[in-house]
Amino acid sequence: MWTCFEPVHAVTYFHPRARAAYEAVGLRGYWRGYFAGRAAPLGPVGPAPVVAAFYTFAPHMVTRALPSIWQLADPDQALRARLTGAVQALAELTYELPERHLAETAELLEVAAEGLGAAPGRVLGAANAALPRGDYPLARLWQAATTLREHRGDGHVAALVAADLDPVETLAWRVANGMPAQSLQGRGWSDHEWAQAQSRLAARGWLTPADPSTTPTTLSSATPTAEGRVAFQAVETATDTAAARPWHSLTPDTLTRLHTLLLPIAQAAHLVIPSTNPIGLPTPQQG
Repeated sequence: MWTCFEPVHAVTYFHPRARAAYEAVGLRGYWRGYFAGRAAPLGPVGPAPVVAAFYTFAPHMVTRALPSIWQLADPDQALRARLTGAVQALAELTYELPERHLAETAELLEVAAEGLGAAPGRVLGAANAALPRGDYPLARLWQAATTLREHRGDGHVAALVAADLDPVETLAWRVANGMPAQSLQGRGWSDHEWAQAQSRLAARGWLTPADPSTTPTTLSSATPTAEGRVAFQAVETATDTAAARPWHSLTPDTLTRLHTLLLPIAQAAHLVIPSTNPIGLPTPQQG
């Protein structure tokens, strides 16, 4: 299900219409829109809660955006911009699908999102769940996908914390486990910090020691050990377990129906997501 609802949410990061909607309210530059859009459900917060909740961004990168972005657009304006841009993007991508298809998909995805309840322990998930429901199917669909996405992300952060992985170690470890380095090296950490993270993971027995003849920016010489691969899978399993509760609201047959409905929407949305992306998102496949 993640591979099908994540692309719906992710148009807000990759589609030109989403970027234009942020720029229309004064949020020029990719990262202003990104931090404003994701943080807006929390209100006009400063950097500390966002550093904690977003997890893998260097603190100085967050403080560059917050709280100054709220002088350009307040949270309500940012929320309207992100929903407008996402809906326009999805409308462009799904124009061939009947309205009833989109409406039924939104309705079923909302049932899953409502299964979160108050989403205890999930700060971003709960903040998005508390937002008003959209007026139109694509708005409802995007908001439900976003709530489920942030709920899952909160659980993933909890799994990383439980595994005693700090933010830059998390990124270095993910690269060693197959994600292209260039997709994650824009989050504000220096080459030295990346190299130090690799060294800590090697000392822990999760990565092979880095080859000193390579530069830190390549991250090519560190590979996971057998212990590191087991630890990686344990975090992924914990994330999936923590994300499972919303789907208990749907019967197996309804889940199958939702997957069938979501698949063409997700495949269309995936067309605007780069093959090398910081989400690690594969192409949605028929179940």
